[in-house]
Amino acid sequence: MRSICVAWEEEWSLPGYEGTEPRFRCVLPFEAVPAEVRLLRRAVAKQLSQWGMPTAADEAELLVTELVTNVIKHVGDGASATLILEWRRERLRVEVHDKSRTVPSLRAAICDDECGRGLHLLAALAVDWGTVLTAVGKAVWCEISLDSGRACRRLERAVEALESYQVTSGGAAMEMRTGLEEAAVELIADLLHWTAARGHDPDDILDRAQMHYEAEVDAAEPAHAA
Repeated sequence: MRSICVAWEEEWSLPGYEGTEPRFRCVLPFEAVPAEVRLLRRAVAKQLSQWGMPTAADEAELLVTELVTNVIKHVGDGASATLILEWRRERLRVEVHDKSRTVPSLRAAICDDECGRGLHLLAALAVDWGTVLTAVGKAVWCEISLDSGRACRRLERAVEALESYQVTSGGAAMEMRTGLEEAAVELIADLLHWTAARGHDPDDILDRAQMHYEAEVDAAEPAHAA
């Protein structure tokens, strides 16, 4: 992997705010080939650990996987691209830059349309996301929260994702089931199929999700006790 990570701290001012805010950046050029996805995930996990936020790694890795996979599918195998991580206090911003000016659109995904679900997953996981045209192409970006309100936003995003899933799954069979709880089971099953289709071990994904959940619960307990 030819990617090189350079992280630095830079002072900058937000409009309407006095003073400055530290910003850390990691820039990773890569070639859009399937083998790079795993290496980029590892690089993201390592960088977030160095920044002291390992609990954000699983979510960030999943978003990076979707963004990079979209470049491979829609820009072209072997296309030059760049992944940028930027830490701004309470948010982590993930950007993927490529040389295509075709802007992705969020559309309804039908049952067997795996390609259509990437942006829906992005919208469900991220607190904000979008696309920006650049001088040489475009950048697709998203942000995840790192502050104490992250757990609440996780619940909000979960409800939104499940309600959207019920709509896209549709049919009388889904309507006759027991609401969001049953939809959660079906969604988890779909995600396990998705991970297996990409060559990952579903049991490993479940274990990592459980560890991620338990780590966040443990981190939240001192705050509740206070």
